[in-house]
Amino acid sequence: MKSVVAISSLGLVLLGQTLAQRSSSGTKRVAACDGEFSPISAADYVAAINPGWNLGNTLDSVPNEGSWNNPPVVPATFKDVKAAGFKSVRIPVTYADHFTGSSPDWTIDPAWLQRVSDVVDMALDNDLYVVTNIHHDSWNWADVTASGTNLTMVEEKMYRSWVQIGEKLGCKSSLVAFEPINEPPANTAEDGTELNKINDLFLQAIAESGGFNTQRVVTLVGGGMDSIKTSQWFKAPTGYSNPWAIQYHYYSPYDFIFQAWGKTTWGSDADKDAMEADFANIRGNFSDIPMVIGEFEANMQLEPAARRKYIDFAVRTARKYDTSVMLWDNGDGALERATHTWRDPILMEIMLNAAKGVSNSLSDSTTDGAATEQWSSAYLFHKVGEDVTDETATFLLNGNTIESIKTLDGKTLGSPKDYSVSDGTVTFKKAFLSTYLSPTAAPGSKANLTVSFSAGADASVEIVQWDVPTLGATTSQAVSGSDLLIPITWKGLYKLAAVKMLRNDGVYLFDDWTQWLGPLQQARGTYSGQWDRDGAHVMIKEAAISQVIAGKVPTTFTFEFYPRIGINAVNYTLTV
Repeated sequence: MKSVVAISSLGLVLLGQTLAQRSSSGTKRVAACDGEFSPISAADYVAAINPGWNLGNTLDSVPNEGSWNNPPVVPATFKDVKAAGFKSVRIPVTYADHFTGSSPDWTIDPAWLQRVSDVVDMALDNDLYVVTNIHHDSWNWADVTASGTNLTMVEEKMYRSWVQIGEKLGCKSSLVAFEPINEPPANTAEDGTELNKINDLFLQAIAESGGFNTQRVVTLVGGGMDSIKTSQWFKAPTGYSNPWAIQYHYYSPYDFIFQAWGKTTWGSDADKDAMEADFANIRGNFSDIPMVIGEFEANMQLEPAARRKYIDFAVRTARKYDTSVMLWDNGDGALERATHTWRDPILMEIMLNAAKGVSNSLSDSTTDGAATEQWSSAYLFHKVGEDVTDETATFLLNGNTIESIKTLDGKTLGSPKDYSVSDGTVTFKKAFLSTYLSPTAAPGSKANLTVSFSAGADASVEIVQWDVPTLGATTSQAVSGSDLLIPITWKGLYKLAAVKMLRNDGVYLFDDWTQWLGPLQQARGTYSGQWDRDGAHVMIKEAAISQVIAGKVPTTFTFEFYPRIGINAVNYTLTV
């Protein structure tokens, strides 16, 4: 059971006063700031930050910056973000392993606070708006849903943390906003009430911390930063002067975002209707409150046309409902920080144009959930051993027209010699494609074409010669305790679409309910948790191996690649 202390509105005030009295003797409160602070309304702030980018898996890493997949951040990263066209950065920070004291002061290591301040300044030096928070503490010590949670401790620690953060950052400009805590768990209305209390204590704490903080924009949160739970349980604070907005996160539909159960298509009318309903619902519940989607993204390994359609529609729909967006990037996603390059520059163009209300033309792709194969106009696929023929790519023009097609080295294709256009369909001629493709050409990516339109982002078409990949082995005995890495020779794209996991007795290894999904999803596992890839290997994850052992039945894993058609797959069997 949770240790619950009921606190009324008056009790909250008294608690805040008590904590302030405790802290006044132990820390130096910011009394005044040099310079000026230019107040900004929450509505103007939220409009100004659109679109934004997240410095993920960095200061929020556990136990320290650099502990996960990214080295400590450097100023050049923010320069890259600004140059790309982003207006803001969200800087998540985890404090859990940086407390040097316990109750009642909960002293945070001054060196860590200084590092946070320095990173905020890196962003400000590039004229970027900044939203910073307390991040993975939400599941470390601040989970109000966990059995045995001492809510009095959580409240005290949250208050003291924000007093210290506020003191350190209190003289930053009005470009800096605060967010109390990332994705705080909530399962019940009682949990929602507790999170409302935490929002309130957060506001009291930053008011007590001094500086410009009583004028600073804050983005308040509801349960899990989920739009439904926020709509159900969030209550607006009263008695504070801070301009405030609501922040929520959007990772839906789960199967597409996280490449679960073989879901690699998106863009049907039903897909769009579901997203629009989600955005409309929370906007309808908070019609006059500025809103920001502080995190959203779709797995980098997804088929690019589907991913680009998703991002385009999400940003345009958010704009329709007067909501700004901030792209989640954990370092393996949008920006390759070490090389200062964007992994999918077309996607960045799409997002930035959509945020401005400019219509993008997009590569079309499969949207039918009942389809048995998946096609995409982000690629022109040619199978080894087959004759080269004319090939088509279809684009959703969205009111634009096709203006030019160029190769990566800047050569402009000629029409009708190299291609012809009919509405949104481009037919690439056999003679042009034969400069890259042939029945005997080695598998791999052969060329990248850029299609430019009368407005909006460009589209890309990758020309790929492919064959069925080969595995270094096709069977082994299931051994628990670690992932299984299987050598593979890729023959086309370095991209794994899905993995079917079917026991030899016909039983699905996981989630037998997927039998009710479409043919491309039935019996498929989930990326990262059950399968993955790693350079010259495909991987069966330990969780899947353990399931095979527990079931005591040999299981066949069918690795599926792009183009996602029946013959482009290979099998591996785990015996028991």
